[in-house]
Amino acid sequence: MELRELRSFCAAARVRSISRAADILEIGQPTVTTHIKKLESELGTVLFDRMKRPIQLTLSGKTLADLATPLVEGIDALADTTAEAEERGPVVVAATPDLIPHTLLRVVRVFLARHPHIHLRISSATRHEVQEIVSDGEADVGIVQHYDRDEQFDFEGLFVYERVLITPRDHPLSVEPVESLAQVAEWPLILMSSGTHTRDILESELKRRGVNYEIIVELDSMDMIKRYVALGMGVSIGPRLAIDPEDQDELGVVGLGHLLPVEQGGIITLRGKRLSTPTERFISVMRDTLATAGVQGG
Repeated sequence: MELRELRSFCAAARVRSISRAADILEIGQPTVTTHIKKLESELGTVLFDRMKRPIQLTLSGKTLADLATPLVEGIDALADTTAEAEERGPVVVAATPDLIPHTLLRVVRVFLARHPHIHLRISSATRHEVQEIVSDGEADVGIVQHYDRDEQFDFEGLFVYERVLITPRDHPLSVEPVESLAQVAEWPLILMSSGTHTRDILESELKRRGVNYEIIVELDSMDMIKRYVALGMGVSIGPRLAIDPEDQDELGVVGLGHLLPVEQGGIITLRGKRLSTPTERFISVMRDTLATAGVQGG
């Protein structure tokens, strides 16, 4: 006994017509007839009285219709519900905290305008945590500023991640050539929290060179860091993509591509995992948005 046979039977039982059932199901009338005959053969009973017009259910047919109709309707509704869920998401995204307020926000703004019915969930985590979250299947997409090659992931580079020195406006370091990290370390530092990628690289380079430095503020947001720098409390190093055009009114920004690595950021997905339609749409919007916005230019 197959679902398609029960579906044909239930349709014919409801409209009391083989031909009308075939039209409803958008299949041929002989197919509906074959399905019903197979059911009658398997059950060893006659389900319709075909001598009357319209055809009538036998007692066995009525009993089967009472049992099978809710089942078939439930399965059909389940298919519709599943399809709707596939279309609505959610899309679960994990990203580092320096990317969420700028790069990701730009993408989300465009995505929600194009697909307002799709739900998004966003988690903030360090780069290594993002990879763990994606590996565990807790996120569909990870967005990282640097990718450590790992065979369990697929990586697609979408933007350049360049570090810059951020100073108060008219600060000495904003007007004189910055030729070493030792020059930067002479000033109080305002940095992202320990374990973030840029801070790890910076501290590693300073320690390797034996340079003393002082971190006076640790924050989890580049936007807050920019505010503290603008107050004159110290200087910072962060991604160029965290600098908005209006920041130039209060801050000095100096490229450090000659002192710190310029890396390729992008998205990671779990290799071999089937991505949902909403996830594919999110990735497509991210490609388009970052290319249009010129983020790939640094």
